[in-house]
Amino acid sequence: MLYFAVVFFIIALIAALLGFTGIAAAASGVAQILFFIFLVLFVLSLVASVLRRPTAPPP
Repeated sequence: MLYFAVVFFIIALIAALLGFTGIAAAASGVAQILFFIFLVLFVLSLVASVLRRPTAPPP
């Protein structure tokens, strides 16, 4: 998902350089949405991995 966010960001940069502001704005919006979805899923994954750590076996 982060890959697609970067791809849309690059598309937005190229479109902005060429003067296609509408396409650049749309691609930038999609990149932001994908990045924030990735960020939320990443944080949830970190929290889940911390909560699922095995405890030490009793002595």
